[in-house]
Amino acid sequence: MTDMTEGGSVRAPDTDKTLGDSGARRGQTTRRGGGDPAGRGRTTIADGVVEKIAHLAARDVLGVHAMGSGISRTFGAMRERVPGGSKSATRGVKAEVGEVQTALDLEIVVDYGVSIADVARDVRENVIAAVERMTGLEVVEVNIAVSDVKLPDEEEDEPETRLQ
Repeated sequence: MTDMTEGGSVRAPDTDKTLGDSGARRGQTTRRGGGDPAGRGRTTIADGVVEKIAHLAARDVLGVHAMGSGISRTFGAMRERVPGGSKSATRGVKAEVGEVQTALDLEIVVDYGVSIADVARDVRENVIAAVERMTGLEVVEVNIAVSDVKLPDEEEDEPETRLQ
């Protein structure tokens, strides 16, 4: 609680200091506790957060048809059909997250005709950039397993529903 004095000055109740119109300027904040604000607590990032970021970054790469093995994609398609079910944004990604570092394992399906080595390199670069930018964690490794190749004449594992 503060006391108002004549002339628009504000007087703190238990001090002799009076802040006039020229005392505290607008926009200036008083630092309390001192030190770097980043040192005043701890931020933890769940494995699932890193997995989602990596999943989306990997899917953005040209030549990546899907994430996960055939079995995980089949179970994922069934889960999506259940009322209330949703697409898994972490399918095909496993992350181990420490305090300052993370390691990732990805399982991808590539399109037929693309260079698997080039796709894997591009996935690795895209995932590392996205995870490090968004989380501040150092990505120490990204292991990529290519579990399948999508042929042009293969049917999709997840056919469209018959209902329109």
